Amino acid sequence: MRALVSGGSSGIGAATCLRIAEAALARGVHPMIAVAGHESNGSQKEVVDSIQQMGGTALALAGDLGDPEVPGQLVEAAVAEFGGLDALVANAGIANPGPICDVTLEDWDNMFSVNLRGAWLLAKASHPHLKQAKGAACFTSSMSGQQPHAGSGAYSPSKAALTMLAQTLALEWAPEGIRVNVVSPGMTHTRMTEKMYADPQIKKAREDIIPLARIGDPMDIANVIEFLVGPLSGYVTGQDICVDGGFSKSILSHIPGRPSSKS
Repeated sequence: MRALVSGGSSGIGAATCLRIAEAALARGVHPMIAVAGHESNGSQKEVVDSIQQMGGTALALAGDLGDPEVPGQLVEAAVAEFGGLDALVANAGIANPGPICDVTLEDWDNMFSVNLRGAWLLAKASHPHLKQAKGAACFTSSMSGQQPHAGSGAYSPSKAALTMLAQTLALEWAPEGIRVNVVSPGMTHTRMTEKMYADPQIKKAREDIIPLARIGDPMDIANVIEFLVGPLSGYVTGQDICVDGGFSKSILSHIPGRPSSKS
């Protein structure tokens, strides 16, 4: 199993690297994982070391996906090391919340260059290798890409566009045997959200509106990503799976009172 995971140094990406390696080994397949991060750091090294301790092969790669040259370079490095690619996980993303009218042009362009353009360029560069392997790609979007999220700045629009990009690729690539899917995390405790969940009142208030009554863990998302790029989802493509503890389907339950059949 030869996979490239962007944003693989921490959070959902790190959990995904480990889960793909673990699942491959359980199937008797040698995992070869390119752990791509914005920069080389201790967290990335921990992920690489963990995969190697499992018995897999791991490659540390670094680069800013906002640079249009970097996505192709990441793919080229992974393919040179592994001899091809079976899976792409376009997971890297950034957030910069605020009212839409307060977003600067620079912030807007930066958000789309990383969250959307970077994923598109990773997909373009990976395409011939995924075609050869009859492989799969998974894009990490967000429940904020499924529903408008006031105060999220350009994040919600960029994630909505990312989902549409992935689903368009799913249709274009299906005749070539490549599957493309999306995972949309809900409220998840990662390094990006750690400061928020350090506030017990905010954490409790959020847990209270999630049907499963807990904040998601990176491995909750990684389990779904591994399924979507693995062999058990061989007839699944073009899907957007929201992993949010039931939150996005619970809106009607927040209406005061109970439904009644009386006129």
